[in-house]
Amino acid sequence: MLRPPDTMPEKLLTQASMQIPASITYALADLLEGLDAPKALSVAAFEIPGTAECNVQALYFDAPVLVNLSHILTPLFDALNLPVPQISLSPLENRDWVSESLRGLPPVIAGRFFVAGAHALNDAPHSAIRLHVEAGQAFGTGHHETTTGCLLALDQLARFNPARRKVLDLGCGSGMLAMAAAKLWRHKVTASDIDPLAVRVTRENAARNGLTTLLHPVIAKGFTHPAIAAGAPYDLILANILARPLIRLAYPMSRHLAPGGYIVLSGLLISQEAAVRSAYRTQGLFLARRFLRGEWSTLILRKADLQ
Repeated sequence: MLRPPDTMPEKLLTQASMQIPASITYALADLLEGLDAPKALSVAAFEIPGTAECNVQALYFDAPVLVNLSHILTPLFDALNLPVPQISLSPLENRDWVSESLRGLPPVIAGRFFVAGAHALNDAPHSAIRLHVEAGQAFGTGHHETTTGCLLALDQLARFNPARRKVLDLGCGSGMLAMAAAKLWRHKVTASDIDPLAVRVTRENAARNGLTTLLHPVIAKGFTHPAIAAGAPYDLILANILARPLIRLAYPMSRHLAPGGYIVLSGLLISQEAAVRSAYRTQGLFLARRFLRGEWSTLILRKADLQ
């Protein structure tokens, strides 16, 4: 979902749909939302399987004029040397679209974890570890394979390596992994992200899950924040980001990890795993376990004990 509205009116009158290259979805969202008239209430993009394109849907309270909307989009597509897409307009029924979308967002079950919004949280088994996370602006509802892989990794670490007293979630997004670690070990977790919105959402999610005293969210790039340096060395570091930044962070990650500590890495494709493992192997971290979900890999790496 791109740019969800802060509030959803009871009636959404018109939906404009168009098929565009996936690489420009955010540019189109910014353009549609920046217009005074017609102003989109929200813009969503859905990947088209087997293609490099997305179907973009913009919702309007007042129906836009199709010709005017095409003219507005023309400069963007001309600048990118792309043809202006065909736009279709369709009226929408008077329905509670927020409830509809929530019903379409199933709970995530990963090991002992049960992740859901308020609409489904009561469906959790009695023995499950519940995480209350609503779909929102920060990355992370648990539905992506990388997040699921990390939750499975945490569940395994807690079963076989119970003592994790100092934990860092680097690039926390919605704070889900930090909350999962806090629920497992009941020790304070430092959660960092470069995006102030993600840190705010992490703080809100911590309150929603009764973890305010255990989570310390900070805005930071890499390991630069004083709170991150003060917490080192860590028994466990979580980093669900992307392969290239994971490779760049191999040295500082190792420096901030205690001997015998673990790192959980995700956000990398299976095809990128060898390069990531190689970067960490040179820093003295070796594979303990891997989880494969679709095209994505999650790695548990362990730092050697001091001799």
